[in-house]
Amino acid sequence: MTVHHLDCATMCPLGGRALMGAGGRLIGRLATHCLLIESGDGLILVDTGFGTEDVAHPQHRLGRRFLATVRPQLTPARTALHQIRALGHDPRDVRDIVLTHLDLDHAGGLGDFPHARVHVLADELSAARAQATLGERDRYRPAQWAHGPHWVEHRPDAATEDWYGFRAIPVLPDATPDLLLVPLAGHTRGHCGVAVRTDDRWLLHAGDAYFNRADIAPGFPRRPPGLTAFQRLMAIDNPARLHNLNRLRALHRTRPTDVRIICAHDPADLPRP
Repeated sequence: MTVHHLDCATMCPLGGRALMGAGGRLIGRLATHCLLIESGDGLILVDTGFGTEDVAHPQHRLGRRFLATVRPQLTPARTALHQIRALGHDPRDVRDIVLTHLDLDHAGGLGDFPHARVHVLADELSAARAQATLGERDRYRPAQWAHGPHWVEHRPDAATEDWYGFRAIPVLPDATPDLLLVPLAGHTRGHCGVAVRTDDRWLLHAGDAYFNRADIAPGFPRRPPGLTAFQRLMAIDNPARLHNLNRLRALHRTRPTDVRIICAHDPADLPRP
């Protein structure tokens, strides 16, 4: 399978490198790292970033508080829809979308691919629908899936495959067996990673299980001092987040030639032009 790395939004929160580890002294920089996978059965998109409707109607779709805090740079050219076209593909060939979670900066582009099946952990979809806490009401934006996606819910108890010590769920076991959901709860109730086998090793998109590569490789580079507080604030279950973060650190330490781990928001994880 061919895997394309897409940056589907730039976000520029105040706080600079001290908060996120990337950007300037006062203004930080976050990427929105999505994957486009060319498989024998069509295109597969891992997360969507912001969509064209988010760009056109940001206050309605994203909310004023998010816009003021995260300060996203919203341009049509950065949406997955436009980038897929720029690669020479027809967006209608996106047959499946696999989500690490349903936060508004990961699921905003769902409506740009209305015919795609949307794969998500059942716990995550339930949390997005229930919005039981104030934080969940902020992070989930039902307008982003008001078109009625074809949801495909995967349950953690179906995670029967042993993948480097993690339990994993085949997403498309018949068509694309080397595409797995790896439950990594903590950031949200149904957060997960997405593993795909490339030519030379596995690639694990860990979503928001961490935000900076210093999280899984402590000391390289120096861990941003504001990052711990930020991630604790954003986690729905911080002990579970820390447990899974420690497991990712161990995987990075013991199997670096077998698995490359990336996260959603560290610009350093994106391939250089």
